[in-house]
Amino acid sequence: MEEKEIKILLIEDLEEHVLIIRTVLERSRLRNRVFVASDGEAALDFLYNRGDYADEKKYPKPDIILLDLRLPKLDGIEVLEQIKHEEELKDIPVVVLTSSARDDDIIKTYEEGVKSYILKSAFIVQKRGKMEGLLDAIISLV
Repeated sequence: MEEKEIKILLIEDLEEHVLIIRTVLERSRLRNRVFVASDGEAALDFLYNRGDYADEKKYPKPDIILLDLRLPKLDGIEVLEQIKHEEELKDIPVVVLTSSARDDDIIKTYEEGVKSYILKSAFIVQKRGKMEGLLDAIISLV
């Protein structure tokens, strides 16, 4: 039996972080397909299949969303609120992947229904590329 491909929407504005996360996912045992939105508006366009993302076959609903909080145009909290208050999107698991260790961000995102909150500093700042916590979160959610 073939392993299911996991469709991941990575919402991240820093290209270096995108490359690190993609590399880790490619090296993992997960069969995955990663889509990237570099700001909050692009993320919502992807999720609603609007504009550049209108083709639903090319841009399918993700199985999981990896969400940075500090984004241009529309921040991650606003994107999360939109996702979790939308009937068609609210069941998609969201993992916050951020540099913010602020208590109010952590509390707010869990109140909005995130499944996990992972600090980037553990693997990006230290450039170790070890993301077991992220991979464990993804595996447990799909």
